[in-house]
Formats: sequence, C-alpha cells, structure tokens
Amino acid sequence: MGSKYTKRYTEEFKRDAIALVDSSGKTVTAVARELGISSESLRGWYRRAKADQGEGAPGELTSAERQELRRLRRENREQQQTIEILKKATAFFVKESDR
Repeated sequence: MGSKYTKRYTEEFKRDAIALVDSSGKTVTAVARELGISSESLRGWYRRAKADQGEGAPGELTSAERQELRRLRRENREQQQTIEILKKATAFFVKESDR
C-alpha cells in the first residue's frame, strides 16, 4: 500500500521512459534523473518490460504470469478459509448429534 504521496504514472509514460532508456544509450539512472522520477521505479518498469518481451533473467515471471500467480494465491487462500469453516461446522454438527 503506497503512501498518499505516491505518484501514479500512466502506462504510456512508462512505455516512453523505457523506450528512452533503450534508444538513448543512457543508463536507467540518468534517464530517471532527466525525467524527474525515481531510478528504482524506472528500473522496475524496465526489468518488467524486458521479462514480458522474453528478455528477462532466467526464471523471471512475465506480468501475465505474475497476475495469474496472484489470482491463484488468492483463490487458494479463499479455499483454505472455506475448508476451515467446513471443518468447524462438521465438528459442531458431530457434537450436536451426539447429544
């Protein structure tokens, strides 16, 4: 969760910044300084773009894979909660039927 001071950049701005790094021959830090943004933000965008193009580090997830992983983890968490509720309900009804 970002602070209320976190800047939001459009996808177009991010794409342009990444293209500037590729076309200018300058470092990510130099381009970030010129654009007035955090070099860590630009570095993250650049790394993610390269991974999405299949040029990332070995084992690095693409944005689509990262999104699917998030979805699967959320789904898994919800199913685990459902299982816990069902276990408690089963225990309750077993106890009630023994009376």
